Amino acid sequence: MLLMETSACPDPSDKRVAVVTGGNKGIGLEVCRQLASRGVMVILTARDEKKGSEAVEMLHGSGLPDVQFHRLDVSDPTDAARLAEFIQEKFGRLDILINNAGVIGVTTTAEICTTTTIQELLAGKSTTERLQWLVQHSTESYEEARECLKINYFGTKYVTEALLPLLSFSNGRLINVSSTYGLLRYFSGEDLKQELNDIDNLTVERLDEMSGLFLKDYKNDQLKSHGWPADSGCLAYKVSKALTNGYTRILAKARPELRINSVHPGFCKTDINFDTGEYTAEDGASCIVAVALLPEGGPTGMFFSRTEEAPFV
Repeated sequence: MLLMETSACPDPSDKRVAVVTGGNKGIGLEVCRQLASRGVMVILTARDEKKGSEAVEMLHGSGLPDVQFHRLDVSDPTDAARLAEFIQEKFGRLDILINNAGVIGVTTTAEICTTTTIQELLAGKSTTERLQWLVQHSTESYEEARECLKINYFGTKYVTEALLPLLSFSNGRLINVSSTYGLLRYFSGEDLKQELNDIDNLTVERLDEMSGLFLKDYKNDQLKSHGWPADSGCLAYKVSKALTNGYTRILAKARPELRINSVHPGFCKTDINFDTGEYTAEDGASCIVAVALLPEGGPTGMFFSRTEEAPFV
């Protein structure tokens, strides 16, 4: 199914309200810009108050006044609860939640210099070649893996749980920004693949448990023997996005009144991948916004590769 982006704006007296996590730069900032330009009141959130406030000022300066900043560390449930209280008091509703905040869980080596150098090196390269180059020039550690799961999976869950009552009241839309790296094809063991794809029996509690098991196996160098992603780098990132995809599917099944989907915006040039991507942040954001603004009764519990429905495997 190929989506067509809608440009219809809501009645000003019934303005929709959206939250975008990690909204101070890259794809998140572009999502804020595009939603605000379509008449949505946007709450731009970021962990860094200075950067978040500057991003909002920049959007105001470009003629988009309906953007507000609220500080949010997605990995802190208390922060998420404060955000929910703010939205309830200020707007009394929430129509769209874009869980965009995330980290890649790796560190680049000293060979990577500037964005210009990277673009020169990768000019004419395919997506696969760009990803291979990134992996070859990156290192991973247990500490980075733990942080990756904490932000990408648990952060998504904390924010969603805090804001779910407001979303449910509005029959809202929830987008978990994901990646093709979260597809189950990257798992080396069939048992794990089958369990994560068994949406009738998979639970959030089991996803939480899997996160802990992955980190234990990471520390003990048992990833491949226990069926986790073990090759081609970004291992924690792959697991974090696979768990997030599982969370999307569980939640969509439990909350049929909402539209809950995972979206891979494409391999975009952003800080998270050290500008090695092939698409612009603006292009990637347009895919997320297109799914977020689908008509009533649209698909739910799906994985979108850009704007096209695709398998979770």
